[in-house]
Amino acid sequence: MLAKRVSHIKPAPTLALSAKVNQLKTQGVDIIGFGAGEPDFDTPDFIKEACIKALKDGKTKYAPSAGIPELKEALAEKLLRENQVEYRPSEVVITSGAKMALFLVMLALLEEGDEVLLPSPYWVTYPEQILLCGAKVVEVPLKEEEGFILRAETLKEYITPKTKMLILNSPSNPTGAVVPKQEQEKIAQLCLERGIFIVSDECYEAFLYDGEEFVSPASFSKEVREITLTINAFSKTFSMTGWRLGYVACPEKYAKVIADLNSQSISNATTFAQYGALEALKNSKAKEFVENMKKTFERRRDLAYNLLGEIPHISVVKPKGAFYIFPNLKFYSEKLGSDLRLAEYLIEKGKVAGVPGSAFGAEGYLRLSYCVSENTIKEGIDRLKSALLSLL
Repeated sequence: MLAKRVSHIKPAPTLALSAKVNQLKTQGVDIIGFGAGEPDFDTPDFIKEACIKALKDGKTKYAPSAGIPELKEALAEKLLRENQVEYRPSEVVITSGAKMALFLVMLALLEEGDEVLLPSPYWVTYPEQILLCGAKVVEVPLKEEEGFILRAETLKEYITPKTKMLILNSPSNPTGAVVPKQEQEKIAQLCLERGIFIVSDECYEAFLYDGEEFVSPASFSKEVREITLTINAFSKTFSMTGWRLGYVACPEKYAKVIADLNSQSISNATTFAQYGALEALKNSKAKEFVENMKKTFERRRDLAYNLLGEIPHISVVKPKGAFYIFPNLKFYSEKLGSDLRLAEYLIEKGKVAGVPGSAFGAEGYLRLSYCVSENTIKEGIDRLKSALLSLL
């Protein structure tokens, strides 16, 4: 008999859609996909070459469970320089992707019956990991008319004596919302007063638009730093999704436990891949690469936003960060009974695929990634528009 903890896990609602898309593609059908949660840029050559050199130099053995010392030191320097948070290398743990970092943090901190505040819409993995740890998901609904921005006053309404943790993701997947610094300070102070851990998912820190400022909650004060666990990865910033390298930075008493969990699960993140990540932090070409991606995504965001705005009976918040846009298609999804059925219809009728909002806790929306060319965005949204208008 399966363990009780896995009985809560739901299959991803996107699996059936992915299967349908793949089936149609194998039949030669031209499908435009907006589902990818990864940059369409290749990993830079200087990162690849550093990894190849590490392989040739014999960096193929076990590494320390918390990561190679050089990478931990480079990350401590990066966090101080770019995020204004001082961490010692001993307070940084390298993991197999940010997803693993999040899971290890939850394993280390959550117990049966604890409550976790989860702003909604949310990334699909958060609730499943919380449930696996025996804790309870407490959704904090965010309003489209407020730009899907989390407010301290809203958060306060959902805090109980059992609240243990807040998941903060800014810029956000799926909405692209960015919580302003002033609001983040209020949220951090509230969590400090109530003894609530802040798990700050900062994977999209490199992609902010319209002059928005990125801020790490741990930078506000020494006291806030003590309750904050900062999660990040190389996946988005350096287009290294398949490398599976993430990290967590936190007070040493937590970092030690997380490193021990790493040791007893995966042993260590892939050794030679860590040398590629080290080069990403050290190479002078990295800044130019990231800036180019950011400018490209900003142009694509503007294009997608303007084209979606031409479709009747939908509304869309202009994202301030990340590389997703999250239009409200409730007018159309209600005609078909659900956003999942609408997504299926768009694949069949429009030959265009997105991820239904219900996967993110927001029925009636559709997540579109603009990690595709401008021509693909134009063609894809034109197909989307034609298919939707056919429902009128």
